[in-house]
Amino acid sequence: MSQQTTGLFIWHLKKTGIRQVPCQFVHLCRVANDRLITFQYFNFLKRMYVTQYNKDLSQRAKPKSDSVASPFRESQQLDQEKKVIHKIIPISPVHQPLSKTSNINELKEMKLAAEIEGSATPLRAESKEERQWKEMKLRLDDLPGILARLSKIKLTALVVCTASAGFAMAPVPFDLTCFLLASLGTGLASCAANSINQFFEVPFDSNMNRTKNRPLVRGQISPLLAVCFAASCGVPGIALLTLGVNPLTGALGAFNIFLYTCCYTPMKRMSIANTWVGAVVGAIPPVMGWTAATGSLDAGALLLGGILYSWQFPHFNALSWGLREDYSRGGYCMMSVTHPGLCRRVALRHCVALIGLSTVAPVLDITTWTFPIISLPINLYISYLGFRFYRDADRSSSRKLFFCSLWHLPMLLLVMFSCKKSLLEKEEKGDLHGGSHGRAMEMRLP
Repeated sequence: MSQQTTGLFIWHLKKTGIRQVPCQFVHLCRVANDRLITFQYFNFLKRMYVTQYNKDLSQRAKPKSDSVASPFRESQQLDQEKKVIHKIIPISPVHQPLSKTSNINELKEMKLAAEIEGSATPLRAESKEERQWKEMKLRLDDLPGILARLSKIKLTALVVCTASAGFAMAPVPFDLTCFLLASLGTGLASCAANSINQFFEVPFDSNMNRTKNRPLVRGQISPLLAVCFAASCGVPGIALLTLGVNPLTGALGAFNIFLYTCCYTPMKRMSIANTWVGAVVGAIPPVMGWTAATGSLDAGALLLGGILYSWQFPHFNALSWGLREDYSRGGYCMMSVTHPGLCRRVALRHCVALIGLSTVAPVLDITTWTFPIISLPINLYISYLGFRFYRDADRSSSRKLFFCSLWHLPMLLLVMFSCKKSLLEKEEKGDLHGGSHGRAMEMRLP
């Protein structure tokens, strides 16, 4: 029966000659007419026609469903649902109005939530406040400590001590007024140089752990105040050295400020030669003390400057060895970072040079011959630590050499002062030379 109906349908299509039916469908029907067409085959032809010529009716891919949540998320959601269930407001009694009871319960819940949040989140609030930027307010009580850190008060004290040692070693009578003026002027010049140095190095100090708490980095004072403080220290200091002591000492003080701020500070990011320039800066204060007492540059002033010059290499190279990460992070070009082998060799070389410089002191008639003998043990000990630093090249040996340098310099200067030749001995020696010269002249005369 099905075959007869399909045959009649096809014959009807042929007779009517409907041109609206696509040609391919008619072609398929003609091919199918040559053989018996079943109902299933006709359905297949109909699906083919629909998929090819009516694509809007074709099946489309469904959008991808959301990924199935992990069991851990499901457990978290269950926990949240449990928490929400615990916060469900209980049903109010029938005899009370609904609005009043809901308002009362809401107020109670808000109070409980405020108490819980107040007790649980003070630490979080503090941590957020600490992380946020704050405006630093300067108080007058904190100003002296801030200015002391700005001027590097410990380094300034060391500079004044070395200048005092140079004044004390001069072969002239001690003048207390001149000594106080020279010490005060040298200290003010050092404060000015250190303040300008920190002003220039703010962006680089902020990257180093050792210097990130400096006043300008933390914003405790403004850069304008730092420059004003440097000017208020540098101008009176140089004027005091020039007018109160002598022009030579004032010129040395001004030259040292220029060398430290305009040469050493920018060279720290350009070349390892900054270490040698910094050593010259540290060698000038004892020379200033000598010139403040004598008014001239003598061999004794150069010897004291040479001792300070050589001492700074084991001191600073050992210090910089433990701060290599900080210096590289700050962008400073130091021997310990770029030339570690040279850093250790230079430290050892100048440790041995201290022995030779101590031996030259009695030759220049500054000390007696007991000075190189008494100073030999401490010079040999720092040379031994310098050799260990050169051989081991680790933090332990560098720290031992650094801490040894802290007590070696005051000990060496103290021994040098105790072995200083007295003024009477020099006068007697001068008289002897003058007397022998006079006798020779008398013998030559007729």
